[in-house]
Amino acid sequence: MGVKHERRCWLVKSEPTTFSFDDLLAAPESTTPWDGVRNYQARNYMRDDMRVGDEVVFYHSNATPPCAVGLAEVASAARPDPSQFDADSPYADPTSDPGEPRWLLVDVRALRPFARSIPLSEIKAHPVLRELLVARRGNRLSVMPVSPEHLDVLVALAATDVRRSAPD
Repeated sequence: MGVKHERRCWLVKSEPTTFSFDDLLAAPESTTPWDGVRNYQARNYMRDDMRVGDEVVFYHSNATPPCAVGLAEVASAARPDPSQFDADSPYADPTSDPGEPRWLLVDVRALRPFARSIPLSEIKAHPVLRELLVARRGNRLSVMPVSPEHLDVLVALAATDVRRSAPD
């Protein structure tokens, strides 16, 4: 019998004009390296806590409106982000040592788009979801933990048709 691991869930943010959930779906095997993370706390989440198979909410930041748009999973263990050593990359870090890389990445694989996007305004107004880090003012992390309960609420909301029928 296998060892049961704690269920871990995450939210990753990307600007849809830079890399959208549709881009992830279109990637080979619907998988891409989650590169360019240049925040120590987000890096530490990837290095210390993310595990293959963890569930991931894909969130479009700097969108109109910003919203959760799909479900993905962590598809690899953390490894050095090669963009830190690429002088032509916008994510280059000339102070990072190849012998002890500063920045890491994990692969993220798309599972499915949400039937409907969950806008930030709805997240902030929801009595359970307003506790999410993404709902807090000034939170700019591109990788953040999400409790399994919060993920379950997001997935349930994404499957709910919020249109109301007109009275007869």
